[in-house]
Amino acid sequence: MTFKAQIMDEIAVERAITRIAHQIIEKNHGIDNLCLIGIRTRGVPIAARLAKAIEKIENATVDMGILDISLYRDDLSTKTMEPVVNSTEIPFSVAGKKVVLVDDVIYTGRTVRAAMDAIMALGRAAMIQLAVLIDRGHRELPIRSDFVGKNIPTSKSEVVVVNLKEYDGETSVKLYQNETE
Repeated sequence: MTFKAQIMDEIAVERAITRIAHQIIEKNHGIDNLCLIGIRTRGVPIAARLAKAIEKIENATVDMGILDISLYRDDLSTKTMEPVVNSTEIPFSVAGKKVVLVDDVIYTGRTVRAAMDAIMALGRAAMIQLAVLIDRGHRELPIRSDFVGKNIPTSKSEVVVVNLKEYDGETSVKLYQNETE
């Protein structure tokens, strides 16, 4: 992959997270009956950052969980190896809750579809909303984000990489050209 551009630095990412937190609160008329569920891997620290921002704004905590979608993916049969299954950690019932799924990048929509299937297997949520740091377009399914940090129009041969301190030692969003496309 060839580096093309840095789209966001750490300050821009934090601003986007703060803006998304305000939008979540506004759309849901507060945080009553609200929970955040981060999709592994990078959706988890983004959800934690959102929870912290919401707590700072509302002076109250919001439930947060971690979702592994490995067994709900629609490409399992095309994989040659067994899926690596991580744990789902949702220490509360999603039944009747306003669930905000959180991920780093939305692309085709297939990850979100798998996440919705996983949530529905846990209980009947009152509603499911989607918050993403980056929306890069190219949907294959009729899924849209409710809350977006930044829209980045891309070609299919480009790759958006979200780096987070928790995993990568830095926080940034970078654009690369995939040379194999």
